[in-house]
Amino acid sequence: MNVGYRDVTFIPTREGWLYLAVIIDLYSRAVVGWAMCSRMTQALVIDALKMALMRRKIRTSLLLHSDQGSQYAASAYQAMLKIHGIQCSMSRKGNCWDNAVAESFFHTLKTELVCHDDYRTRVDAKASVFEYIEVFYNRQRRHSHLKQMAPLVFEMVGVGP
Repeated sequence: MNVGYRDVTFIPTREGWLYLAVIIDLYSRAVVGWAMCSRMTQALVIDALKMALMRRKIRTSLLLHSDQGSQYAASAYQAMLKIHGIQCSMSRKGNCWDNAVAESFFHTLKTELVCHDDYRTRVDAKASVFEYIEVFYNRQRRHSHLKQMAPLVFEMVGVGP
């Protein structure tokens, strides 16, 4: 069974919050789907799921885990999971440890990138986060869990953790 984690965080800008939704592959820790918006809506998490589905073909059963946020419980989101044969898993109420993979990614993002910048606009923040995820995190950032390889390198090598 393939397992993925999904969650939403916020990034401060001078214009207001920018919300970031991600879907992370448990095996490689790669961010396979993500979306950003000025509002935390079900469309935000649906867009992240659409990207993940475009990038990854589901060959076996997939378990997708999240917290109990209303965006993930929304009927449109749940219907999309069902259409694609994805099993939904949700954390226990108030237990951030259940979604530790996504929380760890957000901590890394904020520590390595967000806290070092003062984004004037959401557009500035979007560009910065895009570059962090697509250029640095997935392709270059080494992980101790992945034998000091970047997520996409780890996938190419195809070794177990």
